[in-house]
Amino acid sequence: MRTILVSGDGSALIAAATALHAAGQGRRTLLLAADDPHRTLDAALGVRLTGLPTPYAEHLAVARVDEQETFRAALDGFGGRLGPALDLIGAAPLDPEELTPLPGTGRLALLRALRSADAEVLVVAAPAPAELIATLALPEQLARYLDRLLPEQRQAARALRPLLAAVAGVPMPADWLFEARAKAAAVLAEARAAVEHPGTSVRLVVDAGHHSLDELRRIRAGFALYGQRLDAVVAHRALPAAVLESPDPWLAAEAARERDRLAELARELGDLPLLVGRRPEPTLEGVAAQLYGERELVPYDTSWQVVDRLAEEGLLVWRLVLPGADRSELELVRRGDELVIGLGGYRRILPLPSALRRCTVQGAGMAEGVLSIRFAPDPALWPTGWSQGIG
Repeated sequence: MRTILVSGDGSALIAAATALHAAGQGRRTLLLAADDPHRTLDAALGVRLTGLPTPYAEHLAVARVDEQETFRAALDGFGGRLGPALDLIGAAPLDPEELTPLPGTGRLALLRALRSADAEVLVVAAPAPAELIATLALPEQLARYLDRLLPEQRQAARALRPLLAAVAGVPMPADWLFEARAKAAAVLAEARAAVEHPGTSVRLVVDAGHHSLDELRRIRAGFALYGQRLDAVVAHRALPAAVLESPDPWLAAEAARERDRLAELARELGDLPLLVGRRPEPTLEGVAAQLYGERELVPYDTSWQVVDRLAEEGLLVWRLVLPGADRSELELVRRGDELVIGLGGYRRILPLPSALRRCTVQGAGMAEGVLSIRFAPDPALWPTGWSQGIG
């Protein structure tokens, strides 16, 4: 499945046009509104979206993320466990009608929608970039916490609980906790698979006349740090090209400044496509034709790799593509077999590739949006007898 997460200023309009474009190519498409409390997408489409997919046009269905249903579904799984605890303290459980989503429910609801959507193309009018980055990073983060707090090794030791309790007094979690862990791990694995799928990408929307390159760089670096792929940047609400020839000197000068800003933005993006939508905004089909035509956008490659430079320099180099990253905001800490990367307001803990775990860090450098970390093999970290096998 192809998943396109449209985020930024004016994302609802661009997401609707993108979905119509995909449907017009004969691909079964679902347009999903996420984090749209004021129903901007409803107004753009002229329909009221619900949690259930509703046919809108040929090959196109529309819906919205249902936070309420996601919250209820999450609590239903714990109802049998919470009941006795509430009875113990004399509290009455909440009725389904009383349940309202808590902060963070929207992120879980979006992840649930990504892993359960039934379509060839899923287009999401997604939350703002910072919120979307946090949402897409959530499965990996929660899986890490789960592995640390209740590792699988403890589940394997369930059969030994009576012996451990009797001999060593080692406390073991109850069976229901293991069952909950297994269920949570499966859900997180599905969500992470959807997020990391090669066909999942982000399409960033900016205002043609009021975008900030510094802000754009930080957003790109944030997505790249968590392994998210951009496929294009859309600059919308640009002035018509004819305005450059306007007899009004102020208007012509404003159009010239906007043209220069867009040219600077295109240079900043390099190989990443820049799509420009111009005013006055036509119908959604017109916006789609203006932006895409016959163009087929693919996710931008941000793959990370280990480069073998042992023969030349005695080093292995881990190359991490982080377009837009600012060297002054970069923090690197090695923690055992993990690398902690801080980038402005973002932070990710990465397991080292197996080839680098028995190496020491020799240094790092940032150039042209690529972080290169140099590692040297350390014989002191090799297993006994391993060095004899190296030619």
